[in-house]
Amino acid sequence: MSKEFFKAIECGQTLPINNVHAVSVSMPTMQDVIDYEKQTPQIFEKIKSGYPRFKLHPYLKKLGLYIKDKYKVSDNFEVVLLSSKKAVELISDKYFIHNKIEVDEPFGVILVQRGTTQLQKVLTYIQHVGCNLSSRLAEKYLFDVELINTVHEEKLEDEKKAKDIIINTLANAYNQPSKNVCLAPSGMNAIYSIVRGLNSIQSHNGRTILVQFGWLYLDTMNIVNHHYNQSKIFPDILNLDLLEEFLKIDGKKVSAIVTEMPTNPLLKTVDIKRLRSLCDEYNIPLVIDTTFATPFNLNLEAYADIFVESLTKFACGNADILMGAIILNKKHNLSHMNVEFFTHCEPVYIKDIQRLALQIKGYEKRVKEISSNTKLLVEYFKKCSYIKDIYYCLNEENKENYSQTIKDDNSLTGIISVTFNKPFKDIYDNLNFAKGPSLGTEFTLLMPYTYLAHWDLIQSKEGNEFLEEIGLPIDLLRISVGVENINEIINEFKRLEN
Repeated sequence: MSKEFFKAIECGQTLPINNVHAVSVSMPTMQDVIDYEKQTPQIFEKIKSGYPRFKLHPYLKKLGLYIKDKYKVSDNFEVVLLSSKKAVELISDKYFIHNKIEVDEPFGVILVQRGTTQLQKVLTYIQHVGCNLSSRLAEKYLFDVELINTVHEEKLEDEKKAKDIIINTLANAYNQPSKNVCLAPSGMNAIYSIVRGLNSIQSHNGRTILVQFGWLYLDTMNIVNHHYNQSKIFPDILNLDLLEEFLKIDGKKVSAIVTEMPTNPLLKTVDIKRLRSLCDEYNIPLVIDTTFATPFNLNLEAYADIFVESLTKFACGNADILMGAIILNKKHNLSHMNVEFFTHCEPVYIKDIQRLALQIKGYEKRVKEISSNTKLLVEYFKKCSYIKDIYYCLNEENKENYSQTIKDDNSLTGIISVTFNKPFKDIYDNLNFAKGPSLGTEFTLLMPYTYLAHWDLIQSKEGNEFLEEIGLPIDLLRISVGVENINEIINEFKRLEN
């Protein structure tokens, strides 16, 4: 990409630019971010779309209105669209929704009574479980019924080859048979399916506690809380002593340990050999979210029973696909139970598969280029007076743990988080990179992580104290490093030196 890319991108523009299926959206100033979190009316005049699990896509809104009119639904009800009829049953059972509607559609439809707290609960649950309807499916439907005039032009892989291309790429990268790989419509839906599978397999053995090791991504923890009566969080991934003491007492009650490697957004890495040893001692399955590491940076084959990856990120590289994957490790004792883990995954729309199949062909090359850029950007940051703290995989705190599984010297996952010695607002507002949610893009993408992920905690004294306790700075900038010329990336940051 040329230097021309580093220009301010107006608030509400899709990221990538002018892509109706984009999963990110430009929030170029801190005031935009704050207005978005406060849900001020004026910000939503600008921001029409966003990360699909958090903000309803415009096509889904339009399709919902069409379905409401088509089936003559009363104004007393809100039409909610889901990825499948199976998802309708799931949500209807959980929230006792008996507003039955008979529809003949290639997706799920439920009716939720307006003016109740139930609607927000349902929408939040859909966000966590990841059973959103595909924007590409909605687009085709709307075009076919002549509610939109055009379909977004994009390159797609051949329909007959697409799924095999994705499955085989992942199977080869993780060194697993293709039957051990399953696609899901989002990374969160993949995690949801794993949690449900563990629950059904382990609960009859009296293993009812799911351990979350490290301060995991917000929605991962939300899924666990929805589906496990008992869960235990160990926020500090570098403190295995606390976990070991807990396992001495309750190890036989633990159904699984779920962790990220490295963690989001502080890039901390567990002593994976010691963690695996504890799992073996107490016969506990280990689930590792490898979205940040990717299978091309770290070799975790000897350690994880189950891998989960958000393919929306580095595997896609363009931020215009929502998809996830479960990969079961043939070396460990759960790989023969693939039906138990895969059965809860929602179906993936074929055009999403076709789009990712095209993009995943560049996965390994993209990761290597980003890794190289990340290493050089870290070296630049180390010399910067305006940088307060740098969080990355090979910092001194993490170096020994990360090096246990590193594939080569350039295997630095493409995320850097930093804090500054200057006012955060000034820093954020003045940088001309793309700024919005998500990561893993070929274009450098900045996110004010704590503001977008933990706005509720920022708002109270108790929340601030909790953030301090878990070591998560409020004014943290998460940088997803792109494949642009590294000198151009560094030169954009150099403007902060003035």
